[in-house]
Amino acid sequence: MTASTLLAALVVVTVAVVGPLETLFDRALSLFGGASCAAGRVAIGGDIFCAGYMQQALLAGLCVGVVAPLVGTFLVHRRLAFIGDTLAHTAFAGVAVGLFLGASLDAPVSPYAAALVVAVLSALLVQAIAEYTDAYGDVAMAIVLSGGFALGTVLMSLDSGGLSVGVTDYLFGSLSLVTRANVGLLVVLTLIVVAAVAIAYRPLVYLTFDETAARVAGVNVRRHERLLVVLTALVVVAAMQIMGVILVAGMLVVPVAAAAQVATSFRQSLALSVVAAELAVVSGIVVSYYFGLQESGIIVLVAIGVFAVAAAAAWIGVPERATSLLRQVDDRRVR
Repeated sequence: MTASTLLAALVVVTVAVVGPLETLFDRALSLFGGASCAAGRVAIGGDIFCAGYMQQALLAGLCVGVVAPLVGTFLVHRRLAFIGDTLAHTAFAGVAVGLFLGASLDAPVSPYAAALVVAVLSALLVQAIAEYTDAYGDVAMAIVLSGGFALGTVLMSLDSGGLSVGVTDYLFGSLSLVTRANVGLLVVLTLIVVAAVAIAYRPLVYLTFDETAARVAGVNVRRHERLLVVLTALVVVAAMQIMGVILVAGMLVVPVAAAAQVATSFRQSLALSVVAAELAVVSGIVVSYYFGLQESGIIVLVAIGVFAVAAAAAWIGVPERATSLLRQVDDRRVR
């Protein structure tokens, strides 16, 4: 079979699959829209989630509330929270590349697709620098972070203003960015991240608690470290629509930090961090809608509020339980 035959077969299969999937997605989105509209009327007493763009924003926010703490829990307990910031800044470079190519070639280049490619490549670059040079992990992250942001600013300076205006929305996030196509991409990324974490859950937990023991147990440490940073890149790009480049790292860290205050096991920390993130996302969307405020800022502030409440509750009520999970991780690392 020749390459042209294979390509033709691939195109036929893609066309045959994409059509039914789009129809299924439209039906699912319609059902979700009806349910969210009814739930909004009951819970808030308004039609906030009856408009199509708000339903898309809510679905996007709920997806972010799942995947960000899901991956962030492994990062925070491995003390790799900084990598979220690093990949967010490289995703900014990816957005600038996409907008620049679109403007230069007069072609429909998706900034999110470009950001996804650049963020994944940057994640692998961070891992490669840490593995094959004498640089420590945080040095590798700092190099890639500054390089990504520098590339983005250079590309912005090549344009006479129009590109800068486009990038601003991606820096701070906006509900207007959440189109039907972007929601579809976000749902696909969410399914990929959830499936990958479910499949690699045990090795990732081994890595989190005791890297040496994981090697002894036969876990391929390098492969799973690469998997974790690539999943982080996917989450960063997914959350960038609402959170923006500057605040996207907050959803990877703050809900996890809140859950760690009261959780007594890793699984419990995962579950509570998702609850905290969903609370912050839904509250942030509602408050920003009624008061005309920046939704990404409100979401992070609500998440910090949840962290403060959890920390106070743990300190007042059960201080020993409050730090038990963190102590477990620290104790394993000290051994």
